[in-house]
Amino acid sequence: GAPSRSDGYGVVAPPRIWGRGTVTRRALLVQRFPSHRSHMQLTSLDWTVIAAYGVIALTLGLYFARRAGSETEQFFLGGRSMPWWLLGTSMVATTFSTDTPNLVTDLVRTGGVSQNWLWWAFLITGMCTVFFYARLWRRSGVLTDVGFYELRYSGRPAAFLRGFRAIYLGVFFNVMIMATVTLAAIKIGGVVLGASKYEVVLVAGTVTALYSATSGLWGVVVTDLLLFVIAMIGSFAAAYYAVAQPDVGGLSGLFANPALEGKLSLLPDFTDMRTATAVFIVPIAVQWWSTWYPGAEPGGGGYVAQRMLAAKDESHALKATLWFNVAHYALRPWPWIVVALASLIMYPTLESIQAAFPLVDPSIVRHDLAYPAMLVFLPSGLLGLVVASLAAAYMSTISTHLNWGASYMVDDCYRRFVAPAKDERHYVQVGRAATVGLIMLASIVSLWLENALQAFQILLQIGAGTGLVFLLRWFWWRINVWSELSAMVISFLVAIYFQFAHVALGFEAVDPSLQLVLGVLITSVGWVTVTFLTPPAQPDTLRTFHELIKPMGPGWRGAGLGLEPDPDAQGPSAAFLAWFLACVVVYGALCGTGYALYGQVGLSMACFVATAAAAVGLIKTFPRVGL
Repeated sequence: GAPSRSDGYGVVAPPRIWGRGTVTRRALLVQRFPSHRSHMQLTSLDWTVIAAYGVIALTLGLYFARRAGSETEQFFLGGRSMPWWLLGTSMVATTFSTDTPNLVTDLVRTGGVSQNWLWWAFLITGMCTVFFYARLWRRSGVLTDVGFYELRYSGRPAAFLRGFRAIYLGVFFNVMIMATVTLAAIKIGGVVLGASKYEVVLVAGTVTALYSATSGLWGVVVTDLLLFVIAMIGSFAAAYYAVAQPDVGGLSGLFANPALEGKLSLLPDFTDMRTATAVFIVPIAVQWWSTWYPGAEPGGGGYVAQRMLAAKDESHALKATLWFNVAHYALRPWPWIVVALASLIMYPTLESIQAAFPLVDPSIVRHDLAYPAMLVFLPSGLLGLVVASLAAAYMSTISTHLNWGASYMVDDCYRRFVAPAKDERHYVQVGRAATVGLIMLASIVSLWLENALQAFQILLQIGAGTGLVFLLRWFWWRINVWSELSAMVISFLVAIYFQFAHVALGFEAVDPSLQLVLGVLITSVGWVTVTFLTPPAQPDTLRTFHELIKPMGPGWRGAGLGLEPDPDAQGPSAAFLAWFLACVVVYGALCGTGYALYGQVGLSMACFVATAAAAVGLIKTFPRVGL
């Protein structure tokens, strides 16, 4: 079995109301843990399931090791031969990380279900990428998305931006994301296995780094398919047994429990405009287009761009991104939300979580810890599957980020600026070394973080205001290298001010939503001003880019180079229509599922009817957008 969690695993907060009447500590222990175990026990069946998962994952990684070691295009892009369904599922598995259910739990416990609009709003970004940018990324033929800079811009400034962006995203942003995922693994390992944060970081980081460094993108993507299936089964199992607890009383008991009062609405209370603005209005009106966030970059980027670049052709790139957005926003959220809501009944306060798990480091006891805390109610056997699913979620996310970040280090830094004339196998070896370095940095940062929402807000603020540059640079010739550099620098300085300077200067902290809006405004004004004060890219660069990419719309006519949209290319009207209909399909399915769980049949049917109607319309637009 696992190491002892405490002398009394079932130690809870002082007596309180659980269902009907007051329950004493001893009675509560018997009720919640009939065997009154002093620690969680993983049975031989649990360990067998976990071991089987580990063997299969490592076998797949080793199977693709030889292919991955031949050249960088194989190691980082799988030879550009991957089908849409495999790439799309890989993107879904990557975003199905250990920190995601923890983040959702944090949001639900602190602000209710409607708080999820902070990330649901990114669907608009994702569908914009599908119908406007997926084909363009595949058409570009670059190895990484930051390789785009020397395709679009000119001279030494473009080369500098490429290298700077590679380090800025591939190291700083990438390490922050991996640290957040590792923090979630630390919390899960502490609750489920009784492991210290140092033990979790050492074991999880070492295993994943070895797997990622050997298998390349083919191994990562194929294994992601397995990890996605396991993780989905695990999340549904966690939700089922959370609802099945006697204190919860099934779905009807869950949604009728007074502990959930004010937490269930899918939309915020618009009589409280401050909350509604922060949770819904700002994300829908500003955040989705203005903020760079990994996995939801305006115009695509990072590992999403990597998957599009690895696709067989432009159609497969579009289909892969479409499947990713449908699965990510329509299929996955509700099991996490159900567990989060049930946790409000089982662990209503942080004190009750700390009391139940007294050996967990108090510095990481936050509301996001409630998700792994709910896993203690799983029966033997199934517990092993859920632990394996969480390990799968961790590995799928970290392995993708390691492969993506290493591609920046190798192609956009090392090969571009340090050693441009080495053989392909040498660059693969450097990529493997970069993989190890990145996981070490992420592990160190994870020991500093306290909760998933903390990192989420930091990354949103740092990327605030840069998104519009990424959306326009494909379609407006006037965007130049200085536009992007100024946007990054200004947004970073604004974020630093809001996070730290107000403390040093003694100012009152600014609300996060206001920080975001102010950051977007300041950054946007700054980079637009810089754009008109600096020259555009060289005419030859603009002409070559336009001939290769063939962007839609009139944004290149003002260049004075006779550049016109390709008459045979898709028109922007079809893309806009498909974008709108796809968002309706996903949001309708998301809300319809929620209302069905709530037992609100009329609202659920209305949402599903809207979903069906929009889906029919979307299918009819497919030929016009290249599907």
